[in-house]
Amino acid sequence: MNVPDAGARAVFHEDFGQRFMVTVDTEEEFDWDAPLDRHKHSVVTVPALRKFQQFCEGFGVVPTYLIDYPVACSPTTAEAIGEAVSQGRADVGVQLHPWVSPPFQEEVTEFNSYAGNLPFELERAKFHALRDRIEQAFGVSPRIYRAGRYGLGPRTGEILRECGIAIDTSVRALFDYSGTGGPNYRDHPLYPYWVDQERSLLELPLTTVFWGPLRQLGSVIYPHMWRAPSMRGVLARAGLLERIPLTPEGISAEEALRGVDIAIDEGLPVLMFSFHSPSLAPGHTPYIRTDEDLDSLYDWWRTLFGHLDRRGVKPVGVADIMSSVTLA
Repeated sequence: MNVPDAGARAVFHEDFGQRFMVTVDTEEEFDWDAPLDRHKHSVVTVPALRKFQQFCEGFGVVPTYLIDYPVACSPTTAEAIGEAVSQGRADVGVQLHPWVSPPFQEEVTEFNSYAGNLPFELERAKFHALRDRIEQAFGVSPRIYRAGRYGLGPRTGEILRECGIAIDTSVRALFDYSGTGGPNYRDHPLYPYWVDQERSLLELPLTTVFWGPLRQLGSVIYPHMWRAPSMRGVLARAGLLERIPLTPEGISAEEALRGVDIAIDEGLPVLMFSFHSPSLAPGHTPYIRTDEDLDSLYDWWRTLFGHLDRRGVKPVGVADIMSSVTLA
């Protein structure tokens, strides 16, 4: 996806204020350190979605579950969150992991793990199969998409518009995946913007900010440190420059609070949070290994939800986003 021009910036109604959205990459469990495999995965953490859903409801938060094919095929998924979706207490969207999504025509490689790298008709067929499966499982048509591994391609937008997707949230601003064949979002903006001239597809980039005295130079400094990534840690520990994505995975609550405050102070209309659903049970991601880690994850969300409330930033769901964005 190309970097948008300034005229593509989305504008919201005056009473919209600033909002935040919680997105969950709702996916199968697999070994993050092993090569991708079409068969070596499970969906045992799906029932843990119920607890997270109940937790979010206690704060008035409507989470968005971006569901991939193995999860869409699990009967426990609708059991865990189906009622919440049907009653508007949760949203569901599409998350395409091509290596576990039929039709299986491509070789499983890192390059092909970015769906946008696949031939157009194959990317399209995989998307249709997954979208239809989600619609069958939940009885609703998903309207939001995230490419697995953030892997948008040059024609992904055509597929999304064809299938009635109103929002894409695949862009991870300030990150570059081109070293492994993926997209480069280093220069993409944080603010929401229209992907197409018809203004039918809205991009909600995942929120990442630079923090520290050098943050205004972050976009210049960070790319030049790929040869010496340890220097990024040195700058962060020195309090000079830190890249903070809004996620509980690898980011402390204190760091996230700093990131939130920067995003708010810069007037970002929508703060986009994300994490992976296997982190809702110990032992399935590098971030949550023990019960204590899981307790800390929930404490992280409590801290962030409380801070956002104090700063007047309200939660938002897909329907509210679409009813609040202007087409002018």
